Amino acid sequence: MTAANNNTTVFVSGASGFIAQHIIRQLLDQNYKVIGSVRSTEKGDNLKNAIFKSANFNYEIVKDIADLNAFDPVFEKHGKDIKVVLHTASPLNFTTTEYEKDLLIPAVNGTKGILESIKKYAAQTVERVVVTSSFASHTSTVDMCNTKGKITEDSWNQDTWENCQTDAVRAYFGSKKFAEEAAWEFLNKNKDTVKFKLATVDPVYVFGPQNHIEPGKKVLNVSSEVINQLVHLKKDDPLPQVACGYIDVRDIAKAHILAFQKDELIGQRLLLHSGLFTVQTLLDAINEQFPELRGKIPAGEPGSNKPEDLLTPIDNTKTKKLLGFEFRDLKTIIQDTVSQILEAENASAKL
Repeated sequence: MTAANNNTTVFVSGASGFIAQHIIRQLLDQNYKVIGSVRSTEKGDNLKNAIFKSANFNYEIVKDIADLNAFDPVFEKHGKDIKVVLHTASPLNFTTTEYEKDLLIPAVNGTKGILESIKKYAAQTVERVVVTSSFASHTSTVDMCNTKGKITEDSWNQDTWENCQTDAVRAYFGSKKFAEEAAWEFLNKNKDTVKFKLATVDPVYVFGPQNHIEPGKKVLNVSSEVINQLVHLKKDDPLPQVACGYIDVRDIAKAHILAFQKDELIGQRLLLHSGLFTVQTLLDAINEQFPELRGKIPAGEPGSNKPEDLLTPIDNTKTKKLLGFEFRDLKTIIQDTVSQILEAENASAKL
């Protein structure tokens, strides 16, 4: 499967999500037909009529991915047309204390359910499946702070179902691991009955501009909110504590598309990572690139709190070689993200 054409229909689960919207935009730009799943008619109509405005985009409602049969109606209706499935839908909730109900079970069931629906209604039609996994499937919250270790495409989070339920973040990491494992196990058990080939896209923290940002929107998705929050802190406010790798959402979207277009990406766990960050790293970049914010937002201790002194190194040389394109750097990400946030606020103020 290579070039785009008007006969190729791609199904994208979780179509209203941050990553999914960028994937859909790039798919439409390449003349694919796209069917997206959303949880409500309101969300679907907004995507169809306000955001994408394309005859090549349509949507179906899937209310609860924790239901193992949730995707059956979609594939029963469209199974003969869909050639590619990009499964981006997965729960992300760092405030819950019901770890199984809100994180683990929906993540695993969503992956198992969509693959079972393909098997039932499109076993010989769907040619490629790409699952949006995470860097979290490669390491636990405990192991990502071992500066003498190394995380690669072959690494796996070692947490068990039981011991990843100490807090919501660790449960989220576990949910990504178990969902990805479920995908590979499904393919192994059903390789004689389904046609599709599988790849996963496993990003670190996903930054970058929104595909569509609504004027007046105060809170963004979880990863984007890290930067949004810093832009809105007062000079003497305490700093949030977060450190990880970063990648641009536009590069993630491109990777999803290449993952089904390029045969050499079949069977790969693509570890999407451009560099490491701490809150201080982000503040230094924002203050340097946006002088109008200096003195209004915290400065912290410029140049301190270096991520390489706190985090396990990530080696994704294999992924970069397979994908064959350069990832955006932090300077570009900060420039595009913060500019968009400020422009949206200015537009909102004029309403």
